[in-house]
Amino acid sequence: MHFFEEVYRGCPPWEIGRPQPAFVRLEASGEIVGRVLDVGCGTGENAYYLADHGHPTWGIDFASIAIERARAKQAIHPGAVEFRVASALDLERLGERFDTAIDSGLFHTFADEERTRYSESLRSALVPGGRLFILCFSEHEPTDWGGPRRVHRSEIRSAFRDRWEVRWIREERFATRDPAIAGRAWLAALRASPSRARARP
Repeated sequence: MHFFEEVYRGCPPWEIGRPQPAFVRLEASGEIVGRVLDVGCGTGENAYYLADHGHPTWGIDFASIAIERARAKQAIHPGAVEFRVASALDLERLGERFDTAIDSGLFHTFADEERTRYSESLRSALVPGGRLFILCFSEHEPTDWGGPRRVHRSEIRSAFRDRWEVRWIREERFATRDPAIAGRAWLAALRASPSRARARP
């Protein structure tokens, strides 16, 4: 069984029963625009929040159990979300284009060789100039509790160096249910370039 299928049979620490505060602030500041794709949506808290605030939203996850749990919440949310079981590495198969994509804790699960494929997959799902926001554990997060790999700011720039503009990368925090997790993270804002622009050094 896939690791995340097993994890979602319980309640993983990143499932906090509400959207991540980082994405709440992004929406409040007007950074989230138009149609939204939540990549690696889990049980849908971020997706529902954005839909409830007027954004036509899709959520995709590779874990079918996560999508089942996300769909089960539809009765209590006025904003409709289209949930699909799908791979983040093959978003072109959705046949849809979005103005904004969000990634809450997915990028840091990919191996090095998957990162380029992920960036290309995301470009296929965004309109030219579309926005992408990535929240991932940073190298400043302690490793004593295990968890996913930590990411350096330079790794984000490297993964999105081709046909992306890195607008900014800021320190952020993941909210979790586990007090042992400090949640030190990077929040990156990127834009899909219609040309072969390269990220700033």
